[in-house]
Amino acid sequence: MNRDYTLDKVRNFGIIAHIDAGKTTTSERVLFYTGMTHKIGEVHEGETVTDWMDQERERGITITAAAITCFWNKTDTEKKPDSMYRFNIIDTPGHIDFTAEVKRSLRVLDGAVVVFDGVAGVEPQSETNWRYADDGNVPRICFINKLDRTGASFERSYASILDRLNKNAVRMQIPMGLEDKFEGVIDLLKMKAYFFEGNMGITIREEEIPAEFLEEAKKYRAELIEKIVEQDDKMMEAFLEGKEPSFEDLKKTLRKATLAVKIIPVFAGSALKNKGVQLVLDAVVDYLPSPVDMLPVCGLDPKTGEEIFRKPSDEEPFSALAFKLQNDPFVGQLTFFRVYSGTLEAGTYIYNSTTGEKERLGRIVRLQADKREEVKKVFSGEIAAAVGLKSAKTSHTLCDEDKPIILDPIKFVDPVVSLRIEPKTKADQEKMGMSLKKLGDEDPTFVISSNSETGESIISGMGELHLEIMVERLKREFGVEVNVGKPQVAYRETILGTAEAEHKYIKQTGGKGQYGHVKLTLKPLEKIEEGKKIPKNTHRYEDFEFIDSIKGGVIPQEFIPAVEKGVHEAMDRGIVAGYKMVNVSCELTYGSYHDVDSSEIAYKIAASQAFQDAAKRARPVILEPIMKVEAIMPEQFMGDITGSLSGKRGQIEGMDERGMLRVIHAKVPLSEMFGYTTDIRSMTQGRGSVQMEFDHYEVVPPNVATTIIESRK
Repeated sequence: MNRDYTLDKVRNFGIIAHIDAGKTTTSERVLFYTGMTHKIGEVHEGETVTDWMDQERERGITITAAAITCFWNKTDTEKKPDSMYRFNIIDTPGHIDFTAEVKRSLRVLDGAVVVFDGVAGVEPQSETNWRYADDGNVPRICFINKLDRTGASFERSYASILDRLNKNAVRMQIPMGLEDKFEGVIDLLKMKAYFFEGNMGITIREEEIPAEFLEEAKKYRAELIEKIVEQDDKMMEAFLEGKEPSFEDLKKTLRKATLAVKIIPVFAGSALKNKGVQLVLDAVVDYLPSPVDMLPVCGLDPKTGEEIFRKPSDEEPFSALAFKLQNDPFVGQLTFFRVYSGTLEAGTYIYNSTTGEKERLGRIVRLQADKREEVKKVFSGEIAAAVGLKSAKTSHTLCDEDKPIILDPIKFVDPVVSLRIEPKTKADQEKMGMSLKKLGDEDPTFVISSNSETGESIISGMGELHLEIMVERLKREFGVEVNVGKPQVAYRETILGTAEAEHKYIKQTGGKGQYGHVKLTLKPLEKIEEGKKIPKNTHRYEDFEFIDSIKGGVIPQEFIPAVEKGVHEAMDRGIVAGYKMVNVSCELTYGSYHDVDSSEIAYKIAASQAFQDAAKRARPVILEPIMKVEAIMPEQFMGDITGSLSGKRGQIEGMDERGMLRVIHAKVPLSEMFGYTTDIRSMTQGRGSVQMEFDHYEVVPPNVATTIIESRK
């Protein structure tokens, strides 16, 4: 079986945005216009294809990323099979609690369409998703949606992109009219007006630009041309001499600049009113990368640790990254993977280089949200799912056993909210552990742990809604009834000062005893300057470093890892209130050993004790998660909301207008924000709303720290 399309005709992209900006509505139009569905499903009717979970349809929000495959033929080309483009699209959630879905999707996608609400412009989660795209250097185009809404402003939304996201965004289109007068869009490169008519806007009419919009279009076209020619020296020279580049040259240069993330094209429309979506699909073809445009994927050789590369080609050895697990009630576990190189056939064996295990791949399916299409073979550049793999987890590399590679894993943020959970009956108890494990495998930001002192099970996640959905899924999908406690904050501990401590662990029992002796110095962890190399004797982690400064072998090399392990365990237990410690630099400076009695366990215990002794004297403090809060309300309630946020230890950072509404930007501790959604509704007669996302950790004030310590006793 061979590929029935060329790799340059593939586009792997995600649709990302803040909650309620219209991602799913846009995705439904994409499915309709590409012929994958014959009826558009609406979010408000609970009939969408990509929001297929019951909880998604009930709440009208996206919870899990849905993968869809479809074909698109550009609006200005003849409908021939060889001019079709294959789209692998992931519709991602916009709520901060499900941010892991965006993070892992962007890791395996080549491009992104970022959707903005034409009234609100850039919102908090728009910024977070944009940051994730920046981290992966993902090329993107913007779609300012909902221009039919009351209060919509293309210019204000565009200005918010320039101001808060990227100065290199540039208008490709402008709308003709706004709100109920929104008729269509003007393409500034072609200088044509487009109207969308017929059933669901499927017929596109190209016209000359109406006279009332002509001057505005000329002005913004000049800005666009200037931005494009800046990217090419020869083109710039010719332009300064008064020669305007050809349409083809402008498009070619714009594509190159978009792929390099030097320009971000911005489009306009209204997905709900079926205006502008087809032209965004054309832009995906014109400006977003195919797998061929991407650099070869880089990984490590598991045997030598050296960097190796795989080109996006069917001829290369097979390599793929598992980026998502999903439990399917009909076929069992689905492992979503992106193929970076080579091909894979159903019925063959697959090698997991992360675990070193090999297992038979029974079936491969291509996803259409919750529906599956079985395929015999997948090629480089494709996204598919394997049925029934037992050892594969999120971030594992699947590859050719003879030419192994380990690809960079996906990094996820730590959970910030916890709940105590217990089964209602003995039957539930037996099922709960297995069900929680399956949910934890699916979502790396959903963490299950147990309190060794009380024996309680604790679930942690990204927010109240995240945990609420997981508890609901336990009941609906796995039939497990549980009782839950109050939400708890994931506090952390750290040190603000420097201290050293020495500890000898000696135990004589008549025969072989135990002997471990270490001296440690602790200090706050400093950030490493960009480009600066980490010394060989330093093990650097995200929030901890261990420095081995032993000279002359006073502690034999084989016991050093045990010392580090003892320090890790002490950090996990905490010093002040039993919370995990972060941002600590620990240096092993001295020690001794006994020829007969020294052992790994002795050094581990000695290191743990020395760490605790030093940490207690290094000004230990508790850290709490601080949330970036955006409260939206009518003007008459601003005073009440400002007062309530200040009363919650919040810092008001600014205020602005959004149409007829007012917006307050603040930083507030998470512990103060539980249930605030209900509070703001009652304070504003149901007309206000609040959105939050994690921002940073900050030292807890002494009076609050005392309360936290008392509650932990």
